[in-house]
Amino acid sequence: MKHSSDVVSALPRREVPCYLCGRDDPALVFRQEPYRVVRCRGCGLVYTLPRLSPEELLAMYQTAYWTSAQAKDFGYTDYLRDRDLYLRTYRLRRELITRRKPRPGRVLEVGSAAGFFLAVMQEIGWECHGVELSRSMAETSRELFGFEHVQAGTLADASFEPRSFDVVAFWDVIEHLEDPAWHLARARALLKDDGLLVLETQNVESRFARLMGRRWQHYKMAEHLYHFAPATLEKLLARAGYVIEENTPRRGGKKVSIDFMVERIGRIHPLLSALCRPLRLIGRVALYVNLFDEMIVVARKGPQ
Repeated sequence: MKHSSDVVSALPRREVPCYLCGRDDPALVFRQEPYRVVRCRGCGLVYTLPRLSPEELLAMYQTAYWTSAQAKDFGYTDYLRDRDLYLRTYRLRRELITRRKPRPGRVLEVGSAAGFFLAVMQEIGWECHGVELSRSMAETSRELFGFEHVQAGTLADASFEPRSFDVVAFWDVIEHLEDPAWHLARARALLKDDGLLVLETQNVESRFARLMGRRWQHYKMAEHLYHFAPATLEKLLARAGYVIEENTPRRGGKKVSIDFMVERIGRIHPLLSALCRPLRLIGRVALYVNLFDEMIVVARKGPQ
């Protein structure tokens, strides 16, 4: 049986121009066959070429993505197994919201997966809604946490009232989206006038990303279509009608297991992974790791 990453590697691909400015003569950053990471000579956006079709991208995020045999390159080793780690991570991150919105309200998560972020918001009284591309994950979130308002599909499929949410969240999502500005603009229409957009994505210009070069763990070619930096992320958000209130790497870390760390170390060099493998004998010990290569942005609606 083929691994999910093997199936993806066999699919046809297409070239696209720069998403932000339309220029079509990017500079090569590096090549990892059959992919290239490139930088726009005009606006500086870093992105991956070539690309799967929208239909193939949709298919990629179904069940196999969440239990990948090659997670350092594609998907997750076992997403549901790390439930407790995700819950602990999101309890740290929700402080970015609660210090601005101390009273519970209505929250929508785009790309809600198994509902771990929504679960920690539900703990403190928020009314939780989600949209998740994976049908199996949407169903899992309903089974685990009793969510009645998690829909399978995309924002284009969902029906929500305009100006009905206090918070819309995109955790590790926009780098996966073919048209992130459309999704962000749609989210803007769903936010109340004093609502908050909260998103996280990777920072390709962070010190750690520069240090690691092509071995940076966020170069996951089939799934990460864009690699934003503070300047290009600001351009994206401005296009979608937002003003950034805060952009910080704080709270961008994660509670991770020793298994996860050994797996990701293998991206640096397979020998290091082999040397660290005995650490797995420690078991499911969790550590908080922040490499300061993630951006967490809080933004508000700007003028139309």
